[in-house]
Amino acid sequence: MKKIPLEILGLSSSQSQSGSFALILGEKHGNRRLPIIIGMFEAQSIAIQIEKISPNRPLTHDLFKAFAEHVHVTIIEVVISDLKEGVFYSRIVCSDGATTFEIDARPSDAIAIGLRFGVPIFTVESVLSEAGIILSDLDEASEDEDEDDTDEDEDDDDNPRPAPQPAEPREPSGQVSLDELTKMLAQAVEKEDYEKAAKIRDELDKRNS
Repeated sequence: MKKIPLEILGLSSSQSQSGSFALILGEKHGNRRLPIIIGMFEAQSIAIQIEKISPNRPLTHDLFKAFAEHVHVTIIEVVISDLKEGVFYSRIVCSDGATTFEIDARPSDAIAIGLRFGVPIFTVESVLSEAGIILSDLDEASEDEDEDDTDEDEDDDDNPRPAPQPAEPREPSGQVSLDELTKMLAQAVEKEDYEKAAKIRDELDKRNS
C-alpha cells in the first residue's frame, strides 16, 4: 500500500469542542489537508516539541522516548493507517535493530512521539480520499461564484446594489441546499476553519452517497 507523506501545517483550538484542538496535516506533494481533532494534553505536547521548548519535567511522550532509547528501540515512522466511523487509527513503526514491529496508537500520541524522534509522518490514499479537504477544487468553485456575481453586476449597471457580505460558515443542515453547502465549504477553507470544513464535507458526502 502506497504511503503518502504529510507535514504539520497548524494547530488551533477547536471552536466546537471545548478543551480540544484541531491538528492540520498537509499532503507534502499535493493540495489536500487532513484535519484531526485532538485533546489538550496531546496538543500541548506537540506544540512544545514544534517550538523546541524543554519542560521542567518530562511529559509522557518524553518518557516514552527515554524508555525506548534505554532499551535500544528506535522509531522509524508514523502512519495514519485507517479511518472508521469518524475515528482515525495510526501505528508507530519501531525497530530494535534486529526486527521491525508496529505499535497501535492514537494519531495524536503517534505524532507527538514521532516528532521527538524526528521521523516522517505518512497516511494512505483511503484516509485522504475519505477525510481530506482538497483546496484547489474549492478555490475554483469560489472563482466561478465570483465570475457569476460579476456578470450579474454588469447586467445591473443602472441599478447598482451594495456588495453582499460573505456569510459566516454555518453548521451543515439537512435544510441547506448542495450549492449552499459548497459555498459554506469554500468559505470555511478560506478562513482556515478546517474543523467546520470537515463537518460540511461529511454532510456533502452523505448527500452524494
